[in-house]
Order: sequence, then C-alpha cells, then structure tokens
Amino acid sequence: MSSIIKIGIIGFGNMGGSFLEEMQKSGRWDVTYICDTHPKSRELAKKFSPSSKVVANEQEIFDDETIKVVCLCALADSRKEQIKRAIHAGKHIISEKPIADTIDREWEVVRIAENSKQFSTVNLYLRNSWYHNRIRDFINQGEIGELAIIRLCHLTPGLAPGEGHEYEGPSFHDCGMHYVDIARWYAGCEFKTWNAQALRMWNYKDPWWLQCHGTFENGVVFDITQGHVYGQLSK
Repeated sequence: MSSIIKIGIIGFGNMGGSFLEEMQKSGRWDVTYICDTHPKSRELAKKFSPSSKVVANEQEIFDDETIKVVCLCALADSRKEQIKRAIHAGKHIISEKPIADTIDREWEVVRIAENSKQFSTVNLYLRNSWYHNRIRDFINQGEIGELAIIRLCHLTPGLAPGEGHEYEGPSFHDCGMHYVDIARWYAGCEFKTWNAQALRMWNYKDPWWLQCHGTFENGVVFDITQGHVYGQLSK
C-alpha cells in the first residue's frame, strides 16, 4: 500500500463529514469517492471535497480496484451488507459503530471479518484520546494506588427519540459501546460479570437510559451510566 491511501466514504452525515475533515488534515488519504443517497448530502460533499467523485451508488466504490479502504458511515441497517461487499472486493474497512443493527447480525459480521485477510476497525476512538491516555499513564505510575473502580457517566445532549437514531438500536447499543470499550481498555482485561437496568423514556420503543455494573477478570469493578437524556426538554 502506498503512502497515500485511496479511500471511499459511504454516508456523508455527521460522521462522514468528520472523517473527511480529519483525512484532509492528515495528508495521508486520497478521498477518491464520497457516496450518499440524499441529493443534499451529495451537494455538501461536492462543496467540502471538490476533488472527490461524489456518487449515489456505493457499488461504484466497491467495483473500483484502486480503492484500498472503505469508510462506512451510513446507517447501521446497511452496514452488514457493506462490510460483506468490502471484504468480497478485497478492501480494508473503517466502520462506524454499531457494525450492524442487531446483535445477531453483528456476530455474523465479526465471523466474516475474522475469516478475511482484510483489516477491519471500528470507530471507538476514546482509547486514542490524549486525556484518557494521560489518565491511564498517571494511574500506571502508582502514585494513587492500584486501579480498583472504573466509573463512567455520559449523558449525550441533543438527540431525542425520532431524531435519527432508529436504525442504530438502543442508545447503549450505539454510543454506549464507547464506554464499554474504554472501561475494558482501562482494566486491561475482559469482563467477568455484569448486571444492567435500562429505562424507556417518552414512551419510546427502545431503552434511552442505562446503568450497568460488574467486574473484570482481574477484580476491577466497573459502573457505566449512559443515555441520550440531557437537555432535550430544555427551553
């Protein structure tokens, strides 16, 4: 693979736009394609990346043998088939989470990826953030003792039921995976036990707030509180 990597972005919403911005900054990516089914999103893509070929049909990206990586930023109900197409076409994968819209389909995707030769990564970026790395480095110095309890609380503002989250499933199935991942990263081992309670709010079909606690194999205790429940009703 050359130093400049040719990539196609599929889905040009919030995350597709964020990936484009960071790739343009890095100088390591040639964003050859941007795909979105919505005309307004394609117009935005042309504005922010004039050199990219902006298309409505994602198959153009999978069929182009010069594309080495696909960045999957569309809705979760499309992701399983896109991952299968990417692997069949021999392309590496950067995927938003969740990797499918149900747990069963996610396990199918895991098995497909594990049996392929392509690299696959999911955008669980907290472990790469400077502040979490600084916190973990300080803990590892031992000045405050050994890590015993991990408590994470994140109440995402602004997104209410019916505002575009339907295809991602319950909020913990989507955004909550950041905190499952970072808790495991801090502990440095796998989960051993867990108990959880989730609540439906505003008569919405999926749980919108969840609290989960348990232990890791090394005895570290964790507690995660997560939901899209802050600020929706403020005036």
